[in-house]
Formats: sequence, structure tokens, C-alpha cells
Amino acid sequence: MAFEWAYFFSLFSVQAFWKACLTVVQLSTLAWTLGLVLGFLLASAKLSPHAWLRLPAGLYIWLFRSIPLLVLLVFVYNLPQLFPAAGGILSQPFYSGLIALVLTETAYMAEIHRGGLLSVLKGQREAAKALGIRGVGEQRLVIIPQAIRISLPTLTNEYVTIVKLTSLVSVISLNELLLVGQRLYAQNFLVLETLAAVAVYYVLIVTLFGWLLQWAERHLDLSRKTARTLEPAQADALRPPATPGKPRCAPVAGQPDALRLRDIHKRYGSHEVLKGIDLAVKPGEVISIIGPSGSGKTSLIRTINSLESIDRGEIVLFGVDYIQAGKRADANVIRQGIRRIGMVFQNFNLFPHRTILDNVMLAPRYHGVASTAQLRRQGLGLLDRVGLLAHAHKYPHQLSGGQQQRVAIARALAMEPDIMLFDEPTSALDPELVGEVLNVIRDLAAEGMTLLIVTHEMDFALSISDRIVFMENGHVVTDASPAAIRQAGDPRVQRFIGLDVVGQAAETAL
Repeated sequence: MAFEWAYFFSLFSVQAFWKACLTVVQLSTLAWTLGLVLGFLLASAKLSPHAWLRLPAGLYIWLFRSIPLLVLLVFVYNLPQLFPAAGGILSQPFYSGLIALVLTETAYMAEIHRGGLLSVLKGQREAAKALGIRGVGEQRLVIIPQAIRISLPTLTNEYVTIVKLTSLVSVISLNELLLVGQRLYAQNFLVLETLAAVAVYYVLIVTLFGWLLQWAERHLDLSRKTARTLEPAQADALRPPATPGKPRCAPVAGQPDALRLRDIHKRYGSHEVLKGIDLAVKPGEVISIIGPSGSGKTSLIRTINSLESIDRGEIVLFGVDYIQAGKRADANVIRQGIRRIGMVFQNFNLFPHRTILDNVMLAPRYHGVASTAQLRRQGLGLLDRVGLLAHAHKYPHQLSGGQQQRVAIARALAMEPDIMLFDEPTSALDPELVGEVLNVIRDLAAEGMTLLIVTHEMDFALSISDRIVFMENGHVVTDASPAAIRQAGDPRVQRFIGLDVVGQAAETAL
């Protein structure tokens, strides 16, 4: 029997098919959108540390990934037999089909979102917390945009799957493409031609919306962004008026310490990394914390801005009780304290989905520090200060490591902190890039900023620091000025720094 081409082509002018196409588009788009939103909430619940959220979410995903959609469709459509009050909605095939599809797709999309959320680096969350951005703000500004970018290819594929799954809704008599086709070939018995036309309609829908979603994917692909380095004239036009730097001031007598750590203990499981640390930091002091790997240096400064909890002891910030072990933390005090402390991480932890100007402006804008126009001027001024004004509209991946670290410093300074913490700021850099970062830190020290620097750059530490704190095995072994360490310091510390202890002894004897 020959294929009836004339009949096949005539089916593309049948109004019932185009109405059915609209029904498929509406049903699949609504199911995808609702599944997208509900799936994200479900994924967040499954990743929650709270069992009362995590366990029900896991149970939902297990159940609705296990039940065949066809069974669920029939079940939902017939629910009015058990709950007559639901008959007004569920007796309509469109709404029954939509509910069944959303129940199923929420479970699948939750796993897609979970993969995206797990792919966002831990450092992104830590950077947000260090800037005082937490909870909904952290999710909205930092986590969700990155997770969606990661998940979008799979989410696009899931839309295609939903479009094809709408054909199953014909089982409850929804007037969609397959059911229209079935009714036609039941009358004329031209099954092959009718189903071929139905297939073409599905291909058209999938192709059109596939292009739209692929366009969104390409638009969000940061690797396609063109690097935009401003010309000198453009940079000059953006440059805010210069303001004189603050001269370094000596501490005022009777002024409270900028920071005081008392008997700080911290353990991870059975491993104790901090064993009773006491440290006082005066306003304007520059302290370098050095020591072998595993001595507790990074853990120490991470407790200062609440990235790590303490098991014993207390931290006082400018005379105010800030963090106390064993006591319920006052969230407002912690939040205000974090805003006074800037943090620069070893691996930069810039937000990759935002330009470097947006990175600098994000935290002050979130906290409502000033108007957008004022924050933009401030951000441009900070980028100019670290020598990156011409790169204001680039993304982090378009910069070198040294440039990214300077952006990270500008981002921390945007909150106008009283104390800056640096966690190995140059260890992830090539040797030729180290100098540009250290020069920015030197400028901060010269301006009177209180600095705590974890570093392995010994010459830098000796040249910039008021005090050197040497840590080993969770203890502070030495806390002294660079001059004191050079002249009469612990030989162990001198060897670590690289001083010629034998040569110094011989020189002293002479």
C-alpha cells in the first residue's frame, strides 16, 4: 500500500492539530517551569543538614521516580472517587495531566538541581559568608545563578522529555497531538501517514523550544564572553577623583585591642588543631602568622570571621564580645562583626558569573550601604587603587591569577573593614605574579589597616610586620617583632624563616 503523501501534507492544515500543539506547549512548559522551581526547593531540602527536611525530600524523590507516569496519570485523574471535592479540577484532563507531570518532574529535576548545587565550589559559599551574605541572599546572588548555569544543558534535555511524555496524557482523554491523530486514523485507517504527521508536529515543538533554551545556554556561557579591556581614555573617564591615602597612625593609649583571642581551641573530630591560642592585635598592627603546614594557621584566622566555630575560648572584637564558645551566638553581633572583617582567600573565590566590578559592588549593595551610583564610583575607585580599572567589565576567568587576587582584595575593601585577613594570598600564584599582590598589601599596611597575614613569604613578612607569630602543632611558639627574632629569636623559628643562625652567632662573637 502506497504512502498517501497528499493526505500527509494535508494534515498540516488541520486546525485540530494546531490546537493540540498549543495544548502540548502549554502543558509541557507549565510542567517544566513548576518542576524547575519545586525541584530546586526539593534539592535544597535534600542537601539540608536537618534530617526533618532531608529525609522527607529523599522519600519523595525515591517514590515519584519509581511510579510510572502512566500509572500516576490514571491515579490522579480518578482521585475524585476518593475525594469528591477535588472533582472540579481533577476531572479536567489538562489539570490532572499537569499535576501528574509536575509530581514526576519535580523528583527528576531535584536530582538535576542537586548535581548543580554540589558542583558550586565550597569557596563560593565561604566568600559569600565572609562578606556577610547569608541565607536567601547567598542562594539568590551566588549559588543559584551558578547552579543553573551548570544544570541548564540537562534541564533543556528534560524539557524535550516532558514534551514527549505529554503523549501519555491521551490515556485520560486530553485532546493533545496523539489523541487527535488516533481519532483521525480510526476514521480513515491511514495510520502511518497520521502518525508521521504527529511525529513532525512533535519535532517542530522540540526544535523550536530547544533552540530557545540553547540560546539561553549560550547566553549564559561565560566562556563565550568577549574580554573587554578599556582604552586609556575610557579608563580615565571612569576614574573617580583621587583621594589621599590615610597615614599610618600609632595606637592610642587606652584604646581597646582591635582583636583579642583568648584560649582558642578547635578540633576536627579527634584531631585538635588549635590548643589554647592567645593573641592580642592592636589597631593598625600588621601581624604575619607563619609556621609549617598543619600548624593551625588557616584554622585560626577562619575562626575570626566565623567560617569555623571554636570549641573553647572567646574572641573579642574592638572591646565587644564577638564569639564565645559554648554560648548561643547573637546572630546580629556575629553579622556586624563579620562586616568589620575583610577576608582574602588563597584561591581568590571570586564569583565567576559576575564581572569584577560586580564582584566588588555585590556585598555593599546587598547590605544597602549606599546607592548603586555611589557604589559604582566606589567600586571603580577600588579597582583603580589595585591597578585594574581598565579591566572593570571583564569576568574573573579573563584575568591572571595575580589580577584575580587583587580583585579579591578590592572586594574585601569595598565593605570598608577595620581588619583584613589574608590566607596565603600568594601561594596559588606564579612567582612573577606574587609581587603585584604583595605591593597592594604593603600599601594597606602603610595606610594603617589592621592586617593578619598567613604567609610563607618570609622576606615579605619580616619587612612588613610589626610582629611575627610562629605557630606549630596548634600552639603559638613565638610572638615577637622581626628585629627580636633576628637578634635573639628561637633558633627553630630562625631556621624556618631562613636566617643564617650559625653565621649570626659567629658575627655576634666577633
